[in-house]
Amino acid sequence: MDIFEHLALGFSVALTWHNLAYAFIGCLLGTLIGILPGLGPTATIAILLPGTFALDPTSALIMLAGIYYGAAYGGSTTSILVNLPGEISSVVTVLDGYQMARKGRAGPALTAAAVGSFVAGCFGTVVIAAFAGPLTELAFKFGPAEYFSLIVLGLLGSIVLASGSIVKALGMIVLGLLLGMMGTDINSGVQRYSFGIPQMADGIDFVVIAMGLFGYGEIISNLSQPDVRRDVFKVRLANLYPSRTDWRRMTPAIGRGTLIGAFLGILPGGGAVLSSFAAYTAEKKIRLEPGEERFGEGNIRGVAAPESANNSGSQTAFIPLLTLGLPPNSVMALMVGAMIMHNIQPGPQVMTSNPELFWGLIASMWIGNAILVVLNLPLVGLWVKLLTLPYRWLFPAIVLFCALGAYSLSNSTWDVWMLGWFGIIGYVFIRLGLEPAPLLLALILGPMMEENLRRALLLSRGDWSVLVTRPISASLLLVALALLVALVLPSLRKKRAEAFVEE
Repeated sequence: MDIFEHLALGFSVALTWHNLAYAFIGCLLGTLIGILPGLGPTATIAILLPGTFALDPTSALIMLAGIYYGAAYGGSTTSILVNLPGEISSVVTVLDGYQMARKGRAGPALTAAAVGSFVAGCFGTVVIAAFAGPLTELAFKFGPAEYFSLIVLGLLGSIVLASGSIVKALGMIVLGLLLGMMGTDINSGVQRYSFGIPQMADGIDFVVIAMGLFGYGEIISNLSQPDVRRDVFKVRLANLYPSRTDWRRMTPAIGRGTLIGAFLGILPGGGAVLSSFAAYTAEKKIRLEPGEERFGEGNIRGVAAPESANNSGSQTAFIPLLTLGLPPNSVMALMVGAMIMHNIQPGPQVMTSNPELFWGLIASMWIGNAILVVLNLPLVGLWVKLLTLPYRWLFPAIVLFCALGAYSLSNSTWDVWMLGWFGIIGYVFIRLGLEPAPLLLALILGPMMEENLRRALLLSRGDWSVLVTRPISASLLLVALALLVALVLPSLRKKRAEAFVEE
């Protein structure tokens, strides 16, 4: 089948009433999470994972995907109206979006963010549809050695592209790999790091770890900070439309941000976050027109470009997940976990063995982007009212939902205790400035990396040179080695730090 037949199959799946309902639920929850500070798509998906057990795999992934790119939409609303990014990829939007709101131009800022997000999201979906087939065919040429080398490259790449300390990120990856090794070795039957505890024979469920680190950890951190009153700018529907000059300035910015995000979103380590910073930096290097506001003082290009980039990057992050079965960031790692929970082996075989899921998920992204435009602009007044709710009213429900989800995994109170302990560990990580995202990536990829290494050595009868004698594997390891060398170069470390800082 060609791409149009594939998309026709995808829309026939995505347009069923129950999948439309789950797409709407995902987009609605994503918008809410993007608007309400304190949580994020990673924590929300981690919390909701146990609730997807009873769903059809396609419906579950459609809903979880809607939460992911819906949060990127919703985060722009609080960035512009309250000077508070609801989601990390919307941090850059604060710089000019809030200044536009202070000048009475909140409406055009919101419209620029929504239009840019819609255009970028649709373009990102086109990129997925166009490149999924060729990349999947390439993936079939990968053997165990190539997959091992690719995972090594992905883990090292996540260190380079993630914000924060390189040493801390590396330490979190090592910790994630060790956690992934806990439990019974499937080859020898020997228990590793179980400490003689029967409940540890199968390791610790990654859902419990994710909910504890991202859910409970964020709750404890937010409760330790006082509620802050912020000025909220009101917006009327009649004042949403940008002027002709605004359209002329923001349209090229949307195009540039979309292209930047489409490329960087594929890279490991949170490409959607890096995309917004890169797009904003690129716009600042373009000369201002006469009469155009300076960046940081309400320039509409400073809203349109990063919002386009982070939504485009959110969509293209699905490419390595769907074609190679490898997650480029923590949210995609949870998506891999959701697929495994539903007995679907991530990788190139999904496209051939389960085309309804593969193309249905892609088609649902177009539908989801249209739903998000309707949710974000006409209902902006409703979203702003939600910001008046004190956080202390929300956390009891989140705590209870997480505990019920952890208990439902194996009907054991052990998982609930583990959830609480990892919540405390997550709070300690936050206080120490340690990002849990690299840990979650290593936790998911570690067992895959170990298994592929064992298979490669088994096929080569213990000859380690198989990793460097196969061309694709050798090329991937060379790139990984170059990244490792670059990590210690002061010049790269300085540029990496500057990429995530705006004056």
